[in-house]
Amino acid sequence: MAPTDEVVLDVRDLVKHFALTQGVVLRRTIGAVQAVDGVSFQLHRGETLGLVGESGCGKSTVAKLLMGLEKPTSGQAFYNGQDIFTLDAGAKRKLRRQIQLVMQDPYSSLNPRMTVADIVGEPFEIHPEVAPKGDREGKVKDLLDVVGLNPEHINRYPHQFSGGQRQRIGIARALALRPEIIICDEPVSALDVSIQAQVMNLLEQLQDEFGLSYLFIAHDLSVVRHLSDRVAVMYLGRIAEIGTDVAIYEHPTHPYTQALLSAVPVPDPTMRGRRDVIRLEGDVPSPADPPSGCRFRTRCWKAQQKCADEVPELVERAVTSEEFRHASACHFAEERRIIPA
Repeated sequence: MAPTDEVVLDVRDLVKHFALTQGVVLRRTIGAVQAVDGVSFQLHRGETLGLVGESGCGKSTVAKLLMGLEKPTSGQAFYNGQDIFTLDAGAKRKLRRQIQLVMQDPYSSLNPRMTVADIVGEPFEIHPEVAPKGDREGKVKDLLDVVGLNPEHINRYPHQFSGGQRQRIGIARALALRPEIIICDEPVSALDVSIQAQVMNLLEQLQDEFGLSYLFIAHDLSVVRHLSDRVAVMYLGRIAEIGTDVAIYEHPTHPYTQALLSAVPVPDPTMRGRRDVIRLEGDVPSPADPPSGCRFRTRCWKAQQKCADEVPELVERAVTSEEFRHASACHFAEERRIIPA
């Protein structure tokens, strides 16, 4: 299914700060970890939006906020025109049918004491209106077949499956309520490379079959490119650059995106000497005490005084072709091809 212009999820200025406290009895707040600090993006129907960045940049916190597992400090997220953060309990319960989650670790996300029938069928217990009790076993078998598992293994336990098979069970569980949006939180990072490809292909097939929209979270840029229509690059709680997959991979303008791309392994030995290699200095600053202005400036080779004084806006920057014009949060954004054509 090709992406449409219809927006199914509109996230605006999403903020999540975790309080830092001190003391055992009389606890007092001494600061805050700025995990997510003003993130905005839109997800269109049938689209896959890749959300990438280093560990600790706030990607998984965004997923938890959208799933209702954490409460935002501020910001809005509109699903079909409704702010999901202001819904009452009954409305949130209905909303969860439409937004589902595939978790990172297939070894810890499945209850070892439950059979596959119970795991995949659990959403029907919470939302009995979707499937009457007499139909549930048949629906679970259908879901297992859809994700490439043997329906006759419905009474097996998670330990009787491989890692890739367990992740397929998690995908089947996410599909049970026929959602519009699936948030994939690093769904292949715990799997072998060959199995990663199989799961990625499965997600692509399911998107075409069911018209799904994906928010695909990962730290591996090569994995994200395989599936994504657009890519948003996060750094220390903020989006540094966002655009189509071609714009980000072939026409990056933000120094951080360029550095990430230079670290992507190139399988062709003849290309390795031709690529533009960028080595960043220093470590990622603490989200409890981020730098002023641009948060990437402490590691950026372009940094000037303006970068410390002003927060760069996420706005469209000039590139060689207007076709690949996209938004970047850098005062001195400049297109730079990292991997040669």
